Amino acid sequence: METFDHVIVGGGTAGCILAARLSEDPRRSVLLLEAGGRDDGFWIPIPAGFSKLLSGSDFNWRFSTEPEDGTGNRTIVVPRGKGLGGSTLINGMIYVRGQPRDFDGWAQMGAKGWSFDDVLPYFKKLETFQAPDADPAVRGTSGPMNIVRVGERAVLAEAFIAAGTQAGLPQNPDYNGLDQEGVGYYQVNQKNGRRWTVTDAYLRPALGRANLKVITHAQATGLVLEGRRVTGVRFRRAGVEETVSARAEVILAAGAVQSPHLLEVSGIGHPDVLAKAGIGLVHALPGVGNNYQDHFATRMNWRVSQPITLNETSRGWRLARSVAQYYLTRRGILTLGTGLAFGFVKTRPELETPDVQYFFMHASYANAADRALDRLPGMTIGVTQLRPQSVGSIHAKSADPLTPPAIRPNFLAVQEDCDALVGGMRIARRIIEQPAMDPYRAFEMNPGPEVNTDPEWLDFARRTGQTIYHPVGTCAMGAGPAAVVDSRLRLLGLDGLRIADASVMPTLVSANTAAAVMMIAEKAADLIAADAKR
Repeated sequence: METFDHVIVGGGTAGCILAARLSEDPRRSVLLLEAGGRDDGFWIPIPAGFSKLLSGSDFNWRFSTEPEDGTGNRTIVVPRGKGLGGSTLINGMIYVRGQPRDFDGWAQMGAKGWSFDDVLPYFKKLETFQAPDADPAVRGTSGPMNIVRVGERAVLAEAFIAAGTQAGLPQNPDYNGLDQEGVGYYQVNQKNGRRWTVTDAYLRPALGRANLKVITHAQATGLVLEGRRVTGVRFRRAGVEETVSARAEVILAAGAVQSPHLLEVSGIGHPDVLAKAGIGLVHALPGVGNNYQDHFATRMNWRVSQPITLNETSRGWRLARSVAQYYLTRRGILTLGTGLAFGFVKTRPELETPDVQYFFMHASYANAADRALDRLPGMTIGVTQLRPQSVGSIHAKSADPLTPPAIRPNFLAVQEDCDALVGGMRIARRIIEQPAMDPYRAFEMNPGPEVNTDPEWLDFARRTGQTIYHPVGTCAMGAGPAAVVDSRLRLLGLDGLRIADASVMPTLVSANTAAAVMMIAEKAADLIAADAKR
């Protein structure tokens, strides 16, 4: 059996960063286990390839929710990245930190050391954002993760931004500064027109180190315990069960779906949940798998009166021209991800900060689930509530570690969530009705002009909404009875195990979650190094 100082389970967003940072010390041996393969897919470096990656299974676990009454008893796909780089291989590349009050709220809930002032140095450490109007007191300029404003400009995006200002929103040059509210162009993880993943930024430069070993196609199946200490990991590779041990710590970085699942199949969790799944209890920790939060989004779309949308330019000879443009210049529509222009809005004037986020694209889906574009011109605004109060769970269905867990999001279970989403859709309609959109707006397709009352808006959301794959919270950090890890990310009640991924967030950030996960990993590496010196 091989032994390492640190064994990291999960080579995704957090795992790659941890592997790179911990192996900077040549005295430490580090093993990174990843259930997927290398990041060698054709579509991965091409930003517009996200639609192929999200609909496929080569780099996507393609989990799905259990049917629930609140969303029309539908099964909703929950994409999760599979392979070195995790969800940074397949996501929309949108980089949003969240609001300062998100992190101050974590500290108030018992996550000492995680206030905005505490985490800001780590956001700055990971970033290279060199826009001339960026505030150096808030933004980083020399970190591994390259961040740029979306390079592509579109007539409809310009019109959307203008319409937003006509509706009373400010133009915001940097929503990752201290004030998130407003409209403008998204910031994305790209470099020279290509997707920039955590593998590119962190792991690949570290692979030559003698003290770092990476094993791919290695699915973790359980944790090894000796008394009250986690001492290793069992994993399956090519059908063979293997075990590795950790002298210092096992670090679980498998994400908000798989980290709680691995704990539960290892006998760590709520006794009743484990008993129902036929799993013997090793360590009672009731919070495991609970506190699941995610962003639920609706997509409103409009027919456009002119052929100036991606629906036309991504077909036939126009697509061939765009492919040639991309390979010659690294510009054009193939550099686009899931959002071109943003909006962060307050649905009620008394709110201190935005509670709804918009994703504007000059495109419309004929089917949002399989990401097939309309054949006629269209535009879309994705609408999501930033801080949902509805909480669900992710729990093991059986003792078999290869059986996916039951994902129950419990979307739109709280009235505040329903009100915010309806309010966000109403404001989106008002923006598109502004004069700046008059030359381009033909008619509203979804939900359609006949939808006007709150119950009608809410019915549309329940029938058609999707997750935008930001699951968090299932191994929550804090100090109360529902906590799973402490503020130094150590598992409560056992030694030798830390968790460092989206699962430790006590609450969902007001943002796409990738940036916050990167910050968590950077801070976790420092916590581990500091504790090793004690």
